[in-house]
Amino acid sequence: MISSLLHRSWSRVLPIAALVAVFAPVVAGAQPAASPAATASSAAPLAAAPPEAGGMSAARLGRLTNAFKKEIEEKKIPGAVMMIARKGKLVYTNALGLRDPRGADPMRLDTIFRIYSMTKPMASVAAMILVEDGALQLTDPVSRWLPAFKDMKVSTTGGEVPAQRAMTVQDLLRHTAGLPYGELTQNAAVKEALAQAGLYKPGVVDFDIRDLTGAEEVERLGKIPLIHQPGTTWEYSLASDLLGRVVEAASGKRLGDFMSERLYKPLRMGDTAFWVPEAKIARVAQPFDKDPLAGTAIKLIEVSKQPGNDSGGAGGVSTAGDYLRFAQMLANGGVLDGQRVLSRTTVRLMTSDHLGTRVALAANPGGAVLGASTYTFGLGFAVRPSDGIAPVSGSAGDFNWGGYAGTIFWVDPREQLVAVFMVQSAGALRGYHRNLFRQLVYQAIVD
Repeated sequence: MISSLLHRSWSRVLPIAALVAVFAPVVAGAQPAASPAATASSAAPLAAAPPEAGGMSAARLGRLTNAFKKEIEEKKIPGAVMMIARKGKLVYTNALGLRDPRGADPMRLDTIFRIYSMTKPMASVAAMILVEDGALQLTDPVSRWLPAFKDMKVSTTGGEVPAQRAMTVQDLLRHTAGLPYGELTQNAAVKEALAQAGLYKPGVVDFDIRDLTGAEEVERLGKIPLIHQPGTTWEYSLASDLLGRVVEAASGKRLGDFMSERLYKPLRMGDTAFWVPEAKIARVAQPFDKDPLAGTAIKLIEVSKQPGNDSGGAGGVSTAGDYLRFAQMLANGGVLDGQRVLSRTTVRLMTSDHLGTRVALAANPGGAVLGASTYTFGLGFAVRPSDGIAPVSGSAGDFNWGGYAGTIFWVDPREQLVAVFMVQSAGALRGYHRNLFRQLVYQAIVD
């Protein structure tokens, strides 16, 4: 990465004249145009407004820009795309740094990112669409749709015991099904079983089981004991992947096809999918070869061909603009630009606390994914129970989720705020950068 190239690629947004009509102004001075390869997704994802019209300070948003310029200059991240909406209007959008640190291609507003676990909220919405259709119920046993999960066993220190009740669709949505991630669980027997089944690939690539067909995934996972009694413990898991298989069984369609029909197309999310066609590959963001802090190799999923299964837990790709539209739909109570995806009541259900005092957080890395934040969990999102306690700015009722490669989004209904941060940085600094983005967004709110 050459400093002169970095200097020229700090802010890849449209020229000021176009910004007035299409994107919200970010910083003074003309900026390079969007990529010639850009599709219709290069249009503003939402109607734009000056920051002050949305109750935010342009000068204070400049702190956000400057902070990430510095992170890029110090080679902490290759580049990033950031978008903020307030009161339903796009008030800040910026693309900084390089799309691929091994070349000179600048980051663009239409750059495509591997969003990993930010696929989970979208798969959760897909399931709730089927609930609203009357095709699925939250109380349905998973085995109703996937018979391989009937009569499950639970792994304990004293051996395997029968599950006290069946895992349900609600359990999948809130990660209380007793399922594990091989990368996170501390149950040695289950971890080994997952590795033997190809559901966990230690030393190869994390969070990637897309080489299996959906049927193979279900058949293999159904033979592995659970790590908790269903409904008793929150532990981050393969639940969203399995939820995708339930969506397929209930809809009769491949997950990506169902989501395209009922979510992506109505919301005009033209670059969101489970893989990237050849015509768009040149727009995919790439990480550093090694984590700049830990020095370990960074290995991200290959997205240039259709996978064996559409991973509802970690397989999605998207742009900042596409994801902003998805998040704004949720902020609006399930509707965007006249296209209703969910009812207001369903969005409220999804973004409510579904753990309460009855469900414990696992005392291990799989539970710490949520526990360290002091957030609770809804149906597909972390949900903030109060203004305080959490070590980041926010409001009671705000909801969010992030991805393994550093991406994050959140919606703050009380502040009428939606924010998306896209980066490819699967390493030790991702938490720091997410928090930095969040605190600099909130400090720019002035009304």
